[in-house]
Amino acid sequence: MTGPSRSGSEALEWIAFDYAVLRVVPHVHLGAFVPVGMIVHSRTAEFLGMRVLNDPAVLAGCLPDVDASLLLRYLEAHVAVSEGVASAGPVALDSPSERFHWLTAPRSDILQTSPVHGGICRNPAAALERLFEQYVGAAVRTLR
Repeated sequence: MTGPSRSGSEALEWIAFDYAVLRVVPHVHLGAFVPVGMIVHSRTAEFLGMRVLNDPAVLAGCLPDVDASLLLRYLEAHVAVSEGVASAGPVALDSPSERFHWLTAPRSDILQTSPVHGGICRNPAAALERLFEQYVGAAVRTLR
């Protein structure tokens, strides 16, 4: 017995994507972190998007031990790489997939990403907004 058949257009409605939470680890040796951004990549949709907290007052409120203006510059640099801005350096000129893998590579630095997770959606840009609100927005409201 087989399930209902789908037309080709229905089968293409769902898009696979990967995502990671961008987080600040103020004291790397402790491992505690605060989520500050979201990265979403869909190879099949040729989509790479990143959204970060960009308000210095919010960053300072969530991370009192961190220089908020310096952190904001790091976050802006990450966004420039994700957008493929040429002035962001050679890695920004790579393909969206290469940029995503560079941005999500493990680091022992103050700015790290979570492990990469997968999902499916109909609109990667909408998924980015939903995930940002779920992981970053909710955490910021809790920390205030």
